[in-house]
Amino acid sequence: MSSTRAAEMTKLLENVHRAVNIGLVNELKVVCERMGIDIYEVIDAAATKPFGFMPFYPGPGLGGHCIPIDPFYLTWKARQYGVDTRFIELAGEINHAMPAWVVGKVEQALAAQGGALAGSRVLVLGIAYKKNVDDTRESPSVEIMQQLHDAGAEVAYCDPLVPAFPPMRRYRFELASEPFEAENLARFDCVVIGTDHDLFDWELLARHARAIVDARGVYRGRNGKVFAA
Repeated sequence: MSSTRAAEMTKLLENVHRAVNIGLVNELKVVCERMGIDIYEVIDAAATKPFGFMPFYPGPGLGGHCIPIDPFYLTWKARQYGVDTRFIELAGEINHAMPAWVVGKVEQALAAQGGALAGSRVLVLGIAYKKNVDDTRESPSVEIMQQLHDAGAEVAYCDPLVPAFPPMRRYRFELASEPFEAENLARFDCVVIGTDHDLFDWELLARHARAIVDARGVYRGRNGKVFAA
């Protein structure tokens, strides 16, 4: 690189590229649901094009530091140069709205059982911001927990990679990870898949959970007690 400024902008370009494309696919997820189309089928078909397309997948929002935070450093700096970074801000709005979308799906899953959010027992499965790591920074799963708690639900989580809820900047839960066991899964009115760690036994969950809100596309194409989010 010709300078440290160009090198830093390179990092930001990569971060913004992901943020914008994840925002796009999260928006299309909502559109596809309203139209009765499987967003994952659409992404997989588009990915057969051998050039010019890179698949991104919808989820419950953004986590970590690089995508939900770093692009907004650039937004702040760009304003000093008289530039509004509209793509970055729009993608941020869409991705920031995804936890509320998931909570709405929990409401639907509970209503299908004749229940409501207030007083329900909800287990959030995976609170790391992405699979197979123990990093909870800016995790959308934790924002989902907070919104469920604020709506009156009794919230718990299961994440063997995060055995105790860690100190966080904006969230406080005095909780430890619930065991991933058949009898325990069956105790909850709804299980939300927030992070799809490979160590989870998805068939065990499907057999024993009363209702599943799937924000990671684990049970693609399944109906019944699985609610895609």
